[in-house]
Amino acid sequence: MLSLTVTFLSLVLIIGSIRQLFTSLEIDHHMFSYQIFMTLVLLYTIVTIGFGLIYATLSMQGVEVFARSLYHYSYSWVNEVEKGIYFSGVTLFTVGYGDMMPIGVGRWIALCEAVIGYTIPAALVAKVWQSSK
Repeated sequence: MLSLTVTFLSLVLIIGSIRQLFTSLEIDHHMFSYQIFMTLVLLYTIVTIGFGLIYATLSMQGVEVFARSLYHYSYSWVNEVEKGIYFSGVTLFTVGYGDMMPIGVGRWIALCEAVIGYTIPAALVAKVWQSSK
């Protein structure tokens, strides 16, 4: 039950953060500003941690979401959150080091996260471009 609550709250935080970018971010400048930069950093941080918590809670429930090339069999909550956030960051920024890869339902979650990682900068550029007209 706790893992379901953490997963749900993570999804709500992610969706709310992305909604913030699309709806209420008012851009007063025609150029990239400190406010836009900090909003982007905060948004990426929330999405990375949110998906990391989703990966960790699913992993703690026994759902295989990523395969590790270096096997570590310690399944403590802190270790799983650390691995989940690391995997989330690698996925969101499409780095793909190759030490972990999504499997099972993790493939679909990683795909959704990668799409979000691609659309955030595009949405920001479109919003700045639209406000400059």
